[in-house]
Amino acid sequence: MTKLYLLKGKIQNYAWGGSDFIPNLLGEKATEEKCAEYWLGAHDNAPSEVLIDQETKPLNNFLNTDLKEKLGQKIASKFGRLSFLFKVLDVKDVLSIQVHPTKIAAEKGFKVENEMGIPLKAAHRNYKDDNHKPEIMVALGEFWLLHGFLPEDKLVATLKNIKEFTHLLPVFKEQGYYGLYKTVMEQSDEDNNRILQPLIDKILPAYKAGNLEKSNPAYWAAKAVDSSTNTKILDKGIYSIYFFNVVKANKGEAVFQDAGIPHAYLEGQNMELMANSDNVLRGGLTPKHVDIPELLKHVEFKATVPNVMQGELQKDGLERIYKSAAPDFELSQITLNANQNYKSETKTAQILILLEGEATIKEQNTRLHLKKGAAVLILANAFYEISTSKNAILYKATAPD
Repeated sequence: MTKLYLLKGKIQNYAWGGSDFIPNLLGEKATEEKCAEYWLGAHDNAPSEVLIDQETKPLNNFLNTDLKEKLGQKIASKFGRLSFLFKVLDVKDVLSIQVHPTKIAAEKGFKVENEMGIPLKAAHRNYKDDNHKPEIMVALGEFWLLHGFLPEDKLVATLKNIKEFTHLLPVFKEQGYYGLYKTVMEQSDEDNNRILQPLIDKILPAYKAGNLEKSNPAYWAAKAVDSSTNTKILDKGIYSIYFFNVVKANKGEAVFQDAGIPHAYLEGQNMELMANSDNVLRGGLTPKHVDIPELLKHVEFKATVPNVMQGELQKDGLERIYKSAAPDFELSQITLNANQNYKSETKTAQILILLEGEATIKEQNTRLHLKKGAAVLILANAFYEISTSKNAILYKATAPD
């Protein structure tokens, strides 16, 4: 039986996405519809389709017929499912400020909301499943994001130098990160508008005139307001743009987001790999549900120094692995020039997607020719080889040994 299959993912149409990057990647015609994410995985909300003998089957159902055989004994026993969810993201507008729960917190929150009878797809539900959601992203070009609270000295300077924030300086000095964040998140919409409107009135004309650099939080605050459909209430997430690190990742650079680290994607395209979960606690810049008391339980209220990773180039000179603390997944980039061959053995299932060029992948008697955007599933205990006559860049998702 073959262990190599073509895999077709699911496009997610969210308002913050772009219209052309993902369709162009997949060789589909672009429309005005927003294509924000392309999911490759077995999450029950949007499982990928496996091509088997000219027919398709949902990946979750396909794997569940024999988890130990298809995922390998170790991963099947440890996780009881495909442990990761692989995505391509196209971020045109600012995403919601968000934080992800720990595994223990997710299990507890999911159980409580189930007992309360909240439907899984209810707009006010916080926990969509019982899993944590650490995640790692690799930029496919220039990519901007928010990541964790500023170091204390930088945050103090921000509170001092921005007139609208000076009244918060004593709060931060006396109550720290928690007190500062709680204060702004719990204030009334009236107070929020009164404080933030003068700031927006200053930065919005500069943004529209093209006079703000992307390294300046004012750029993203103005962009968030300019693209918002709510013209009556200014979003409290604007504070987070000023309180968090604004990070730029260049093509091939990675950032890991662990449980508790508040973050938001601002602009660009990336490959994202995460634990198999859809649990998000939001903190603004979104019309979706924001549960402030629940959010405050899970944020890591501490300074964060962003770690922009280059990845570790392997001995073969072809594969670059982006390591993280997450036991659920491991992300790597495979770069091949003409007539180079990449060979590997799988301990558990892998998903690969071709981002650039073309390639041929072979496993025993199965040979697949891949064009840009094509994805494959490789099951546990397989030996496979990838080759190209031109060039190829692939990204691989798996779980670490």
